[in-house]
Amino acid sequence: MIKFVLMVNRQGQTRLSRYYERVEVTRRAALEADVVRCCLSRKKEQCSFVDHRDVRLVYRQYAALYIVVGVTDTENELSIYELIHNFVEVLDKYFSRVVSSDPINQPTNQPTSHQSCVCVCVCVFVSLQSELDIMFNLERVHVILDEMIQNGHVVETNKSRVLAPLHALTKMADAS
Repeated sequence: MIKFVLMVNRQGQTRLSRYYERVEVTRRAALEADVVRCCLSRKKEQCSFVDHRDVRLVYRQYAALYIVVGVTDTENELSIYELIHNFVEVLDKYFSRVVSSDPINQPTNQPTSHQSCVCVCVCVFVSLQSELDIMFNLERVHVILDEMIQNGHVVETNKSRVLAPLHALTKMADAS
């Protein structure tokens, strides 16, 4: 079962949080800070699954954003890892931007310094735009997440079906 979903930036600021089991508001900030510290301190070469206290963390980095999912030890980590990627693809489809894994670390054929510079600039621009999309459209991101996960269980992964309620809301708003 999924216990929580967090989206944080490299500075450790939480951009999105959704809890699927009761956690007191006073404990949430401490839990989030602890989880963020645990994930951000890990190296890229290390596994993206971490046992942390009574929860298993599955996380993935996209440019400057980390998506962290806390699950029970009976949950399949690889399916959650793929769920995170599917969630990012749905966000990408909705916001019409390309959010790919850090392009700096992708193998290329001997890039020139100019190509590396362009790659870094594109990565920073994409991550900044994506973070702004999330901040200014938080309610829409929550709708997407709620369409995919309900009560801590994955209920939908089809991108078109996940986005259908948002497209219907947009059509209703445009008609008014």
